[in-house]
Amino acid sequence: MFRRLMRLAVLMVLVGLAAALGYAGWQYIRTKQIRQSLHAAIEPVTVTNCELKRFGDAHDGGYLFCGNLLTEAQVAYSYGINGTDDWGCQISESLKVAVHQYDCFNTTVPSCPRGDTRFHAECVGPEPSTLDGLPFDSVSNQVSRNGDAGKRLVMKMDVEGAEWQSLVTTPDVALNAIDQLAVEFHDVEEPAFLATIERLKQFFHVAHVHMNNFGCGPGFEPFPSHVFEVLFVSKRLGRIDPSVDARGPSPLDAPNTTTFADCQAPTTGGELTNIGHWVRRKRVDWYNDWKDRLLPPY
Repeated sequence: MFRRLMRLAVLMVLVGLAAALGYAGWQYIRTKQIRQSLHAAIEPVTVTNCELKRFGDAHDGGYLFCGNLLTEAQVAYSYGINGTDDWGCQISESLKVAVHQYDCFNTTVPSCPRGDTRFHAECVGPEPSTLDGLPFDSVSNQVSRNGDAGKRLVMKMDVEGAEWQSLVTTPDVALNAIDQLAVEFHDVEEPAFLATIERLKQFFHVAHVHMNNFGCGPGFEPFPSHVFEVLFVSKRLGRIDPSVDARGPSPLDAPNTTTFADCQAPTTGGELTNIGHWVRRKRVDWYNDWKDRLLPPY
């Protein structure tokens, strides 16, 4: 009897292990396909009439734009400022336009004595809502409320993951009004992310990509970082030459932090090595998931 119980216990352990390995293998294949498709979708093209210029901080908070293609912008929007907005201040001073700043988490109003900046203690999202007591609204509603509907815009967005749904739900007329859009994207493994990029590419050329080295690490192959910044240039303005390779950093790029090593080149390696990196990264998520399932909340 004891031996039968032991064999049954061993069999159950083996079945459970096989199921776990099968689930992990399915997850790896699924997320790998998403990462590969997303990485291919953000491959930049050469915008031949673009002269890149850096606006904002020297490191994190600095973004490259086509400086010569900003002259027709009538107003700017800066989403996610966390109490400081050198980008918005420089844009306002350079273009002589108002900059609307949005952040509901940190409501410190940045100083910009020589620019016209207007702070709103509100965040951006796909629709009007209140989450944990904080106000959110859509890009199109915020633009309309400020009296900017129909104006040509320049926009920067760094909103810690809210960018995906905020942008994919933005209507055509609002996207078509944006001359240039710089976005910091977070995470690389959700199936819906590809739809956001493909929607933006209906209106914009991908002019430049920069990996944020705060997010560098293995397990996101072919992405060297799970956080990355993209410059989108309106197809109304940008002229492209598909024959010229646009990949690689610009001399104007800078690491987001000098504390960590930079990581701009796509990561490569053998499949077993990549699987190992991915498993080591995901096991923390799996542990937390099972802990949440098994342990009662406080």
